[in-house]
Amino acid sequence: QVRLVESGGGLVQAGGSLRLSCAASGRISSINTMDWYRQAPGKQRELVARLTSGSNTNYADSVKGRFTISRDNAKNTVYLQMNSLKPEDTAVYYCNILTSSNDYWGQGTQVTVPS
Repeated sequence: QVRLVESGGGLVQAGGSLRLSCAASGRISSINTMDWYRQAPGKQRELVARLTSGSNTNYADSVKGRFTISRDNAKNTVYLQMNSLKPEDTAVYYCNILTSSNDYWGQGTQVTVPS
């Protein structure tokens, strides 16, 4: 059973940076996409960043130029580097890996940027 474990969240002042990590407990094959989502209180979960199997990246307009998604295959880990954080980035961030046969989710990590 593959598990995704996120880490790296926390409290950071506006303008600061955090790097989120999503570590997979086992090998995952036939990956289609590796995504970071977030959900703020009272709002729907939204896609923040996507890394495709072809190494293409896509970002929500609200984070373009500030967030970067990447992966380390040797460590089975996906990262989300978040710079110039804003109060509106406050949310629980979730890692998602979609394969040809499975849809894996992590438990989420809280990011708080006080206003």
